[in-house]
Amino acid sequence: MPETERPESDSRRGFLAGAGTVGLAAVAGCIGRSHEGARYPSDEESLSGGITITGSSTVYPVSVAMAEEFQQKYTDVDVRVDSTGTGGGFKNHFCPGNSDVNGASRPIKDGEKDHCADNGVEPVEFQVAGDALTVAVNNDADWVDCVTFDELSQIWGSDGAQQWSDVRDDWPDEPFELYGPASTSGTFDWFTENVVGEADDHRGDYEATEDDNIVVQGIEGSKFAMGYLGYAHYEENHDRIKAVEIAEEDKANCTPPSLDNAKAGDYPMARPLFIYPDAESIREKEQVREFVRFYLNQSETDLVKQIGYVPTSEELREENLSKLEDVIGE
Repeated sequence: MPETERPESDSRRGFLAGAGTVGLAAVAGCIGRSHEGARYPSDEESLSGGITITGSSTVYPVSVAMAEEFQQKYTDVDVRVDSTGTGGGFKNHFCPGNSDVNGASRPIKDGEKDHCADNGVEPVEFQVAGDALTVAVNNDADWVDCVTFDELSQIWGSDGAQQWSDVRDDWPDEPFELYGPASTSGTFDWFTENVVGEADDHRGDYEATEDDNIVVQGIEGSKFAMGYLGYAHYEENHDRIKAVEIAEEDKANCTPPSLDNAKAGDYPMARPLFIYPDAESIREKEQVREFVRFYLNQSETDLVKQIGYVPTSEELREENLSKLEDVIGE
């Protein structure tokens, strides 16, 4: 992207922290190449109207970047993106029919499908990226470099450890200060089910927030803090907090969070990220249909990697586009 379009002072940290919850003013995106064969309305065609996107704070940066670039091409389309959390987005906005697309950091639940169906909303699942969910501690926490799933379960379970030394004898006799996503977050759901081990078994005595910046600030502010968040938000703040390596079982097999490790399947906390547009919005609103097509095409580009996530494969992109065409043709 030419420097005249994006000054060097515009860091991705500023993008993630300052994009705001709605609207896209002053957000600069850089998509990269379009794919051969991608079909969009020509510049001469009129494309206008509004698109509302809610949901996951993890998917939010990707949706903002996609939306900003789409609006540069189609200036009469107004795309609004709101970071509400995966579950909050489904419950309060998407399933009641008040948004066209919901971002999600875990698959939609059966109860959410039922809620949508009750309101005539038909969610269509598209995987658009991958994430390396990251556990982080304070930079001065030199006693910990790797934790296992079992240890994370001891810390984050409903009857979780109160002090570091409750988990390992050689850890400090100091209480945990814990920071993480709220229960409306898909990140919370994924971590609870895949790491803590049982749904509804996540401890409640921690600082819960939908703002990943608060997680970073909390960890940075206390030597005895721990938290978890999406890799993109960690990577943007890697000088402020320390990521710990993860071992599913054996501490001898610790793996650091990274995009390469997530893509290779070596990182135990790699997970897929999704968008769920409403089928009726796709069929009835041209601007939604073309935006989703644009999003799916660009999800295999370097934009996703630049933000801090794993792009989709060419095969998955083609599967997504084929599914989209099936929905349009219904």
